[in-house]
Amino acid sequence: VQLQASGGGLVQAGGSLRLSCARSGSTSTINHMAWFRQAPGKEREFVAGISRSGSTFYADSVKGRFTISRDNAKNTGYLQMNSLKPEDTAVYYCAEARLFSSYSPEKATSYAYWGQGTQVTVSS
Repeated sequence: VQLQASGGGLVQAGGSLRLSCARSGSTSTINHMAWFRQAPGKEREFVAGISRSGSTFYADSVKGRFTISRDNAKNTGYLQMNSLKPEDTAVYYCAEARLFSSYSPEKATSYAYWGQGTQVTVSS
């Protein structure tokens, strides 16, 4: 499985962006997928996750503002980000778990496949 994240950019506070995670190298249904982010000088942190069954999980800092989804027909995951804040500035990574692997949505170790990251910058 290869993942390609895109959709990042520069946006003003209060604006919106939609990130995409295009999946290739596999025709199987998307397994558990997540978005993480890493700001300069900080550790990578969980943002949102969607399980194979469709359950969603969010970090407290983005609840009510971000929505994770996927389109199995298009083999693509999404992260809709609304009401963006300067503190959302980071490189965003999409990730997917290997089938039948141990799974805790917020743990980076749950995910075997990672995209290259896309930069999101929110200006005040």
